[in-house]
Amino acid sequence: MSRTYTGAQIESFGLHQAPRLRALRLRALRDAPDAFETTFESAAGWPDDSWAQQLAALPTFVAVRDGADVGMVRGAMDEDRPDTAWLISMWVAPEARRHGVGGLLVDRVVLWARELELTRLLLDVGDANAAAIALYAGRGFERTGVTSRLPPPRDHIAEHQRELRLSTP
Repeated sequence: MSRTYTGAQIESFGLHQAPRLRALRLRALRDAPDAFETTFESAAGWPDDSWAQQLAALPTFVAVRDGADVGMVRGAMDEDRPDTAWLISMWVAPEARRHGVGGLLVDRVVLWARELELTRLLLDVGDANAAAIALYAGRGFERTGVTSRLPPPRDHIAEHQRELRLSTP
C-alpha cells in the first residue's frame, strides 16, 4: 500500500526489504541518537537476519520521496493490553522535515491501529524534542502523565508518554 502526500509515498515494508530497513534505521540512529533507546553501535552489529525478523514482527512504514527513503515509523502491539498498540521508531530525514512527511507517517500508524480495531495508540517522546511533541499533539496525542528515562548510556534523556484514543469503526 502507498499514498502520495507532499511529494512522498508511504510504503509498507516486507521481509525482502530488510537491507533497506537496516540502512534507514542506522541513518536514523546516527542522525538522532537521543531519540531512540537503541544505539547506533548496537544496531550496526546486528546480524542480517535480525532485520528480517523485525519486519516479520513489526509493521514498518517508510516514506519515500524522489526514490529515496526519507522517514520511517513502526507499530507494535502492547504485550499486556490487547486493545493497545505503540507508535515506535519514528524518524524523518533532515531534508524531509517540515514538509508533512512526519504527519503522513503518524497517520499511517493510526490507520493500521484502527484497521485492527484497537482503542489506544501510545508513544514515548523525549521532553526536549519540541518538534516531535508538536507533531504528536497536532495529531491528537495527549500526555498520559507517565514519565521515564532512556536506559544507559542515554539515561540523561527524559521522556513522557502520549496517548491517542481511537474510536472503533
